[in-house]
Amino acid sequence: MSLFQSMVLPIAVPFVACVIFAFIFSKIYKATDKLDKGFEVNYFKLTHRRKMVRTLTSAPIILIALIIIHYYSNWSLAVYVTFILFVLLALCIQLVYNYKMWKKDEGSKV
Repeated sequence: MSLFQSMVLPIAVPFVACVIFAFIFSKIYKATDKLDKGFEVNYFKLTHRRKMVRTLTSAPIILIALIIIHYYSNWSLAVYVTFILFVLLALCIQLVYNYKMWKKDEGSKV
């Protein structure tokens, strides 16, 4: 079994699917009213402030998932560390982006 089949393909296919779905849902919900209070399952119906809060609250769940992945996977240490760095980088980028957009939206409403 090649490296592509064993590692890249199982990671790349879900990643590409998530990017496609995120693009589609962001276009569908772009012009809708955003929810800033209460609970909403759909991420794309939230304001940037609520998206940032959801990102912060999902961080512990992501860390637990990374520990479980490490326990059940047979990846080498280099692959696992690369995967962790990629996930944490994506989490930080999402957090910073939502914070900046929240402050931008807050400034335009005043």
